Amino acid sequence: MFAVIYRWRLREGMEDTFADGWHRVTKAIHAQCGSYGSRLHRADDGTWVAYARWPDAATRERCAVPDPDGEALMRAAIEEYFEETRLELVDDLLAEPSA
Repeated sequence: MFAVIYRWRLREGMEDTFADGWHRVTKAIHAQCGSYGSRLHRADDGTWVAYARWPDAATRERCAVPDPDGEALMRAAIEEYFEETRLELVDDLLAEPSA
């Protein structure tokens, strides 16, 4: 398992635009590139953070963004990009709650 953490500072008032773009891009990447999906969070310092999971780094590297309009929405809303963090899974004790 491979994961990437992304972090952004958004332009004021553009949160909904960013979230809409992120949702579109993430759904397209999951459907067309083989990702396991992602979660979007707002951090207590005001930045936005997404955690995306992939089967491996090579699968992610082969993926070109399949929704350029969604990506444009995100870009328009981002004031600052932070360097991504790439993670290789060492141990996994995360338990998802049952619905």
